[in-house]
Amino acid sequence: MARGARRRLRGAVRGGAEPRRGVRGAERSPAARPWARPAAARGKARAGRGKGRAGGPGRVPPQPPPCGPAQPRAPPAEPRALPPSLPLGGCGAAPCPQLRTMITVNADGKIMVRRCLVTLRPFRIFVLGIGFFTLCFLMTSLGGQFSAKRLGDSPFTIRTEVMGALESRGLLRRMSDMLEMLMKRMDILARLENSTDFHKGDEARFPLDRFQPAAGLMERIQAIAQNVSDIAIKVDQILRNSLLNGKVMEGRRDQCEVPRDPKFPDCAGKVEWMRARWTSDPCYAFFGVDGTECSFLIYLSEVEWFCPPLPWRNRTAAVPSPPPKPRAQAAFRRDLARLLELIGTGKESLSFMKKRIRHLAQQWLRAARRLEQKLAGRQRDQKHILIHIGFLTEESGDVFSPRVLKGGPLGEMVQWADILAALFMLGHSLRVTVSLKELQSHLGVPPGRGNCPLTSPLPFDLIYTDYHGLQQMKQHMGLSFKKYRCRVRVIDTFGTEPAYNHEEYATLRGYRTNWGYWNLQPAQFMTMFPHTPDNSFMGFVSEELNQTERQLIKANKVSSMAVVYGKEASIWKVQGKEKFLAILNKYMEIHGTVYYETQRPPEVPAFVKNHGLLPQHEFQQLLRKAKLFIGFGFPYEGPAPLEAIANGCVFLQARFHPPHSSLNHEFFRGKPTSREVSSQHPYAEDFIGKPHVWTVDYNNSEEFEAAIKTIMRTQVDPYLPYEYTCEGMLERIHAYIQHQDFCTTSSAPASPKTKSAAMQSPPSPLALSPNSTHLVWSPSAGWAPQAWPPVGSLQVWVSEPQHTCTETCRRRGLVCEPTFFRFLNKEEVFLQLSIACDSTEFEMNHLYPAVAEGVRECYLQKEPLLFSCAGYNTKYRRLCPCRDFRQGQVALCRDCL
Repeated sequence: MARGARRRLRGAVRGGAEPRRGVRGAERSPAARPWARPAAARGKARAGRGKGRAGGPGRVPPQPPPCGPAQPRAPPAEPRALPPSLPLGGCGAAPCPQLRTMITVNADGKIMVRRCLVTLRPFRIFVLGIGFFTLCFLMTSLGGQFSAKRLGDSPFTIRTEVMGALESRGLLRRMSDMLEMLMKRMDILARLENSTDFHKGDEARFPLDRFQPAAGLMERIQAIAQNVSDIAIKVDQILRNSLLNGKVMEGRRDQCEVPRDPKFPDCAGKVEWMRARWTSDPCYAFFGVDGTECSFLIYLSEVEWFCPPLPWRNRTAAVPSPPPKPRAQAAFRRDLARLLELIGTGKESLSFMKKRIRHLAQQWLRAARRLEQKLAGRQRDQKHILIHIGFLTEESGDVFSPRVLKGGPLGEMVQWADILAALFMLGHSLRVTVSLKELQSHLGVPPGRGNCPLTSPLPFDLIYTDYHGLQQMKQHMGLSFKKYRCRVRVIDTFGTEPAYNHEEYATLRGYRTNWGYWNLQPAQFMTMFPHTPDNSFMGFVSEELNQTERQLIKANKVSSMAVVYGKEASIWKVQGKEKFLAILNKYMEIHGTVYYETQRPPEVPAFVKNHGLLPQHEFQQLLRKAKLFIGFGFPYEGPAPLEAIANGCVFLQARFHPPHSSLNHEFFRGKPTSREVSSQHPYAEDFIGKPHVWTVDYNNSEEFEAAIKTIMRTQVDPYLPYEYTCEGMLERIHAYIQHQDFCTTSSAPASPKTKSAAMQSPPSPLALSPNSTHLVWSPSAGWAPQAWPPVGSLQVWVSEPQHTCTETCRRRGLVCEPTFFRFLNKEEVFLQLSIACDSTEFEMNHLYPAVAEGVRECYLQKEPLLFSCAGYNTKYRRLCPCRDFRQGQVALCRDCL
């Protein structure tokens, strides 16, 4: 095809090309050409040309024919249509709409058209454009062909190989046709010129060099045609070889069969799924899936891990990876300025968090120095940590930021600000995100809808997020979420119990909610207060007072001043408030901090002095003067009561009867916990207590009034538990980062029916404590597992039927430790505790291990994720693992640091 095109182009240059059928016979005689002009018009043209020639002194260059109304002309002897192949552009850069009329009137029109096409710059630019377009096409076409050899460069690799060859040949063919058309049009113009009487009579007037540009142009066109033909031959050879190799690959691709490998039992099912749904997410095409069997197997074996590798795939020999570089060591920081930059701007919630960090900066610095001295130069690896605050993203609604300045809840932002400060002060490398786009960028999420794994290994050792962020990560990480979820830490205010966390168990037993069923290790959930031992206690901090501030508070306290806990008017709608507020008003002046815009909220009684929403430092000053901080029963478990106690107030709260839970209260319904809340702030009630905390029945007027009188007479000092100081939080988070490892898998307990004699567990390392009924780790055990907390702090107690393990341990001054369940989930432990078992069964139940004493049946736990300190049933007495704890730090045992 290319050689034939070249011969035709050469023939057209020599004048041997036949005219196109659209112009056949047009060049035979002047009479047959309707655009030939009469003699009168030719005479006028000579007179006009005689005035001067272009380029000489005093001469004017020849002008193109005017684009205006056509001159009158005689009707042609034989009207014929203008050949469509004749170019009608001209008259400068713009097309002339009157060119047809002028050609039929002016006898020199053929020469003017020729000059317009040959000598003017637009046509030269057109020819150069043809050459430039040819070069660009060849570069992109050949570059695309060579780059298409790399599978995975593009999701459309195979399509590029197949379509590229056809498009390349077609485009080269069209280019050859365009050049051939150009040559034929030039030939027609030449014939028109040679056939006129004017050219025969006046040929001597024009020097021969006037037509040299045309000859040079013809030579350039011929050279371009020659180059295009040579390149076409080479491209044709390349494309033939490419198609031949493509056919070989297609044959191999068509021969792919789903392997039957017992090591990959899910391969066939995954291939079947890919056949039906591979177009449901663009990420599959991103990784090279194109609908063929081989592309499915390549993806499922190289991107995912459900199928074995294909033997014909080019795989480099496994090269031993170099030893990992030593990790940078974490060093306590001395400045928080860099953290404030990491947090960013643009939201009121972020501004609030930054203000809090600045306000507590000196306390964080002093606490870091004290902990550094306590650790005595201990080596700590620096962790790369991503903090994704999901509830502040636009995708989750971000209902908190607009309410920061309107009395909205601030507890979550208080906790997140303190988490950021603690992690930064410990010397770890942080990335902070509050948008889904930033999260995708940091994780390396491929384009699509989130069904594919990440494009590269996760660059973070730990990820701190919340339930909203957890959902976003699962949605966009694909299978990588299951792979990396052991690195996630979920900030969870109210906690998630194991019965709600295990997806299968929650579905079967009715524990499934909108916030559970994640199948994480329960300790990966981190709470605001230590109310759920199954979870890790994260906490927050309250401002510490120095000795001078303590003395000022004691001197300025007003014993008859009370402040109500609650910034929103809805809190004041509690039923029966008039009764106990009237009693309180008899003894104390009542102050409120309820938000309002223009007028006083009608829910607030007239005798209450409402200050409106106060900035944090003004609210602190109000608490330092007040004697009493009183709650109306809501909000639950916020940070304000601890702040009030730290500023010398007594906290008075309501006792709930019956306790509030997800079974009887709307606020807790849907939350992944069955915890029963006996008061507005259970931590203050259980861990602080009197004289700082009073819990009374507000419906009992006598009890309420007696409590008010006693509080007014009682002198209390400011008090802050150590675990809510900056040092306590730093100590706790440091221990978690150093010792908690949820990525190391542990085997599930073996069922007694499948346990062989060779697999019998070693003798129990537990022993009965002297003069007691509980078990401890035996000093003569001879071995101690690598466990955290250390097993030396373990004590095993048997609960009462109506008590949870959490309550059982607390009654003995201990804390339930779920990581120790694996040491007592054995038959011999029942024997050591003198519990007779007629039968022992392994079952999936969050109350096991336990014994049903009435029928003497013992039960062991089958699913480790269901080991739980929560829950009770009057039918069972549970085996409970307890441990000691550091004074003021219930999250850590005495030897845990």
